[in-house]
Amino acid sequence: MDPVSRKTITVDVNGEEYEREVDARRLLIHFIRDDLGLTGSHIGCDTGNCGACSVIVDGVLVKSCMMLAVQADGAKIETVEGLAQDGELTALQQAFSDHHALQCGYCTPGMLMSATALLRVNKQPSELEIRKAIQGNICRCTGYVNIVEAVKAAAQ
Repeated sequence: MDPVSRKTITVDVNGEEYEREVDARRLLIHFIRDDLGLTGSHIGCDTGNCGACSVIVDGVLVKSCMMLAVQADGAKIETVEGLAQDGELTALQQAFSDHHALQCGYCTPGMLMSATALLRVNKQPSELEIRKAIQGNICRCTGYVNIVEAVKAAAQ
């Protein structure tokens, strides 16, 4: 491969620094899953439609299938693996369990990251604000009702 098409990047993922050489066209989701072995974020569509790959980059929710790994050079990235601390679920993760806000679980990492991003900027979102925050995430199992209820409960 042409050496010009590769670049060394450094990222902080869930508080751990990584330095890797990547192909200039490598998507962030593939870097996270394949290069770093963090498989919590899912690949659903590779077109930015489903939200299963949602992560937080420098405080901003992004769909990692729509971002190149080289664009994340120097960034702080948060994935679903970084939510729980010392084996303890966050209030949001616990609410997802308590309110049966998941079935197959494929969309769950993206939903959790979208809801986490929302709750960081809006501690008491309305139902409409919650629905707007998760509208970029497709769930084919739950009908969203329990997901919205879980986010409401976590906001309490």
